[in-house]
Amino acid sequence: MGCFGFLKAMMVVFNGIIFLAGAAILGVGIWVKVDSGSVLSFLGQIENAPAELSQLLNVGYLLIAIGALLLVIGFLGCCGAVKESKCMLLLFFVIVLVVFIAEVAGAVVILVFRPLADELFTKFGEAAVKNIRKDYGKDSDVTGLWNSTMNTLQCCGFYNSSDFVGSPYYDKYGQLFPPQCCPGRVGPCNQTVADSDTVCALGQCFANFFQ
Repeated sequence: MGCFGFLKAMMVVFNGIIFLAGAAILGVGIWVKVDSGSVLSFLGQIENAPAELSQLLNVGYLLIAIGALLLVIGFLGCCGAVKESKCMLLLFFVIVLVVFIAEVAGAVVILVFRPLADELFTKFGEAAVKNIRKDYGKDSDVTGLWNSTMNTLQCCGFYNSSDFVGSPYYDKYGQLFPPQCCPGRVGPCNQTVADSDTVCALGQCFANFFQ
């Protein structure tokens, strides 16, 4: 009975974690769908951005589906273990088996479409850098959009501070970079200061997503 009680407790704890994770993922998915307008406005300001990127917003539906599924799995596992219900536990293991099969299929799909994702990432990066070097510091809408994005994500450009070299802002302010490239620094954000600071880039977020 001691071993059985330990396994029962572990089932409750493990599935409780799954339930909470499902609630968190569901919340993120709902947030992505609710706030999709700001993402679309950002993509819309970048010329020659691949049209396929707008489909990434569908990840909100995926997160909602995954979150709901984890909620169901966590609920069935917890209640099935507490009540020792054979029906609920059987349904729990069937869903887990289906999820495992889906994960294997998803891994195969990712391996097949990884080159396409890398190509899409490269095209968007090129378009983003061109957008910065053409309009940042000249077009108020583009400048404000990039500033808002960099402030929110605490990043500098798409790849790094070199994205701003040759931009209207860079030329106007005597080869200086935006302050977001030198966070916490007092004084001008020049090449030396920008290179000495380790700041993330927006492209890293996209790269992590595709990986």
